[in-house]
Amino acid sequence: MKPFTKSATPPALSSLPSSGLEVRLASRPVGLPTLDHFEIVEAPVPVPAPGQVLVRNLFMSLDPGMLMLIAGRSPLPMPPYAVGEVMYGDAIGEVVASADPSLAEGELVVHRLGWREYAVAEAGAFRRVDKTAYPSPSLHLGFGLVAYVGLMDVAGLRPGDTVFVSSAAGATGSMAGQIARLKGAGRVIGSAGSADKVAYLTGKLGFDAAFDYHDGPVLDRLREAAPDGIDVYFDNVGGEQLRAAVEVMNVHGRIAVCGALNRQSTGRPDEGPGDLLNVLGKRLTIRGFTLWDHLNRAVEFGEQFRNWLREGSIVYDETVIDGLASAPQALLDLVHGRYTGKTVVRLMS
Repeated sequence: MKPFTKSATPPALSSLPSSGLEVRLASRPVGLPTLDHFEIVEAPVPVPAPGQVLVRNLFMSLDPGMLMLIAGRSPLPMPPYAVGEVMYGDAIGEVVASADPSLAEGELVVHRLGWREYAVAEAGAFRRVDKTAYPSPSLHLGFGLVAYVGLMDVAGLRPGDTVFVSSAAGATGSMAGQIARLKGAGRVIGSAGSADKVAYLTGKLGFDAAFDYHDGPVLDRLREAAPDGIDVYFDNVGGEQLRAAVEVMNVHGRIAVCGALNRQSTGRPDEGPGDLLNVLGKRLTIRGFTLWDHLNRAVEFGEQFRNWLREGSIVYDETVIDGLASAPQALLDLVHGRYTGKTVVRLMS
């Protein structure tokens, strides 16, 4: 990783910060990035112009999909990271200066200007959230809504369904398995990358069965866990796990494609779902989705999620990494499966 570089700071109001750290993409990697592809810079913080606000970021989200933005070949509906520019991602922070009447100092906001300690932008780039909704502001960055719409809107979860979730100990998978159970699934199965994570799924999270995808062919493990087949597959991985799910799916099964960790962690093209005669003969539905098509469900899910937390019927685990300078290594660790639950970076206390 390139060392800090100090920039001269322009005059600023005495009550505002003069500089803050930000992470830039130093160069485009061939294959997976290393720390040398990131640059941490101390940059000036401008005073907000009319219509703008200045936000002090508290937490930022880490997402495996950021690897595709780093690679510059992302099929996602968002621009890749530009070399030499600050990276971006979901974050939550506090308004410390406002030059727009729609947002007041002290309000809590979520936005897409992560990977920096301070964010300055037009007021419309920030969305106000309830300070009292959760015990920590970081919970506003959770992937529960992604899991919810993937199961309910994309896969059409029905009571009694057998549900399989890959990468089930991660941020989205851990939510998907629990939400499936709470919404009436008959059996919930998860895959993970270690024995400890398997125990975490069947113990703390209440999955009915789980397996380590390293323990032999995934198809064999999935058939053992789902002797009567599966009706819904929540796919965070692709690759061998997607092909195994297609083999084990019941007629009229539904697959919600949420992520592609197999591609993201190796940098190699995915081989796809395998023999499409299975898709045809079983009349399967395979549908990819992103959250941006389902934001209308945010209020409904937020109320439901808060109720589940109050009742103690859902477990929300997060791994908190301290300091923006630690974020590049944490992202690399994340895609190699070293964390459970949601991973966030605490920028400032």
